[in-house]
Amino acid sequence: MTSETETRQTSHARPTAPGGVPAPDGFRADTLPDIRRAGVGTVLISEWDAETSERQQAMAEGAARALRAAPLPDGLVSQVYLTGTDGRTVLGFGQWADGEDGRPGASRAAVEAGGARRYRYYRSLLPQGEQPEPGCVVAVSFGTTGHEAARQLVDGLLDLLGEMQPGSAETSRTGSGGISSNFHISEDGTRVFNYSEWTDEAAHQRTVETSLQQGGAVMNLIASIPGVTPLGFKRYVTPRGLVRT
Repeated sequence: MTSETETRQTSHARPTAPGGVPAPDGFRADTLPDIRRAGVGTVLISEWDAETSERQQAMAEGAARALRAAPLPDGLVSQVYLTGTDGRTVLGFGQWADGEDGRPGASRAAVEAGGARRYRYYRSLLPQGEQPEPGCVVAVSFGTTGHEAARQLVDGLLDLLGEMQPGSAETSRTGSGGISSNFHISEDGTRVFNYSEWTDEAAHQRTVETSLQQGGAVMNLIASIPGVTPLGFKRYVTPRGLVRT
């Protein structure tokens, strides 16, 4: 995974994706998107079950190749595919410029055919200090009965935790490893999606086994909000796709 700083320090050669295919002008290949990027409107999010690790890798690589081969709409900010650490799931995450509906171009058919939901970024638990490069993305989902319940969930979590990612100043592997949590609400109000950035998978597992246990403050808050159903989480690594520079 290449940081934005490292990308700027490389030679003037265009960055390449797997197989030596150069990224289109104005895009970086195979890097994570900027979740809180200004000017983003619609966010299209899909999760697919490929059933096997072989099919998982083929699906992510194939989707990325198809993206690079298609004409890219002006409104596309990023389209990234990540592979689950469970060896079977694939996450599709696409950002579109504000004012675009996320529908133009060949990528719309590829994404929406997989059952993508349409979201809008809402709020974040922000990093404390300089943000390290994420090594793992955790996708946490909730079912909600409408926009009011969705906002109550996110606002309540940020009020509880002080709007800062707990322990994110600890960037070593002995710290919490949490970097940021970025909440999106679906356009129909039936889902909340937390795109949560971590130093690595093990760091998130340590937090699951401690502060995210039943009976803790976070889980008690979630249980207290009417119309909210936790739908679990999945961990993702290895981004494939394009991010506009």
